[in-house]
Amino acid sequence: MTNDIKLHIMKTKITLLLAVLFLSFNYVAAQPNEEDMNTLSIFSEYAKAKNYDAAYGPWMELRKRNPKFNRAIYTYGERILKDKIKKSSGADKVGFINDLITLYGERMQHFAAKTKKGDFLSKIAQVMYDYKSELGSSERAIYDAFHKAYTEDEKTFTNPKALYTYFSTLVDLHNAGAVPVQDVFNKYDDITGKIERETNNYSKKVSDLLNKEAAGTALTSKEKRIKKSAESFVKAYDKISGSIDSKLGILANCENLIPLYNKDFDQMKNDAQWLQRAAGRMSAKDCTSDPLFFKLVNAYHNLSPSANSAYYLGLLKDKEGNATEAINYYNQAIDLETDGVEKAKILRKIASKFKKSGKYGKARGYYMKAVEADPSNVRPYVAIAQMYASSANNCGSDNFSKRAVFWLAASMARKGGSSSTAANYMAKAPQKNEIFAKGNAGQKINIGCWIGRSVTVPNL
Repeated sequence: MTNDIKLHIMKTKITLLLAVLFLSFNYVAAQPNEEDMNTLSIFSEYAKAKNYDAAYGPWMELRKRNPKFNRAIYTYGERILKDKIKKSSGADKVGFINDLITLYGERMQHFAAKTKKGDFLSKIAQVMYDYKSELGSSERAIYDAFHKAYTEDEKTFTNPKALYTYFSTLVDLHNAGAVPVQDVFNKYDDITGKIERETNNYSKKVSDLLNKEAAGTALTSKEKRIKKSAESFVKAYDKISGSIDSKLGILANCENLIPLYNKDFDQMKNDAQWLQRAAGRMSAKDCTSDPLFFKLVNAYHNLSPSANSAYYLGLLKDKEGNATEAINYYNQAIDLETDGVEKAKILRKIASKFKKSGKYGKARGYYMKAVEADPSNVRPYVAIAQMYASSANNCGSDNFSKRAVFWLAASMARKGGSSSTAANYMAKAPQKNEIFAKGNAGQKINIGCWIGRSVTVPNL
């Protein structure tokens, strides 16, 4: 056998091996051939080494020759073009920016089954926003691009930054006089509801894995990656929630809400959804002392008696100082709601109200009922952890037992899917040297005051 024949056989084997490898990861869409596989191998190796300049030529060659060949064209292509954008300027930069938008569209076209439409449409919108000065993108065009992503595939539109930008551009359009304030409020309700659902989803994942670790079971490498990713999303959603509230800012204060809803009341008083949202926003901004809130709540309750209207009537009774009737209405609200997720929302509102007023025992009871109603939402545990931590100095007989409260707080934080909060509390609890000096490892400590729980001192 000649050396040329041997070389040809070796190259064929390598090509087939690469084909099998990429097929095993469900990457290849078209029939593999030697030329395409070789080109794919060349640019992917350069891209993995972050040598994007060297990867650009063979990548573009394969992209033009066979755009359906392999999803790696789009996975690595995104990194290659982002690097080109970063390193270029002027017309070249604009060209690379536009090509990145084109690449996202090509992926949706050629690999639709493996592409989350809402995610990639929102990526296009985010590029338009990030480079609006280079592209000359108008606020309306940017908003419309985000709106397309949200309305066509809201389920996979989950990027925290994109959700914030979507809302932010709408506020900017309102400030420019292009959209009414009611549109802003409606979108605020949509997006904050979306963020709450996504936060619950990722918090539950973190909570399950933290509890697995706490039970002494080591996480697999895959589970560690899932946990890290989920924690990152929870942190990002928490951050943008505050940013969205800040962006809404003065638009949603009592000085603006009251005249707005007064003006529209006669026209909208038979619209149950409008009444619910108006009452809800006034409640959230603590505008409940104004007579308008009474009008809204009563109109809403008369039109469509519901769990929400009963809850708002409870708020009114609270404002009047009638705690007994307020609790009756709150409990009525809970009884009226049949959907577990919605029931949990009402329970969390009641719990948060008691927490804010320092009635921690009542707050904990409602938070726990919220978890029972909607076990997928573990965030109430974090609120309970915060109450435990803030009560540490008042719920122990000596320094050790007071700081032992932080073990309870850490346990609750882990259940709530917040490992960083749990770690913070553990750092405040008694450390190994203190446990050794106390000589009570493995013993139970009864925590007094409103907490009324016991905690086991960790073994050394």
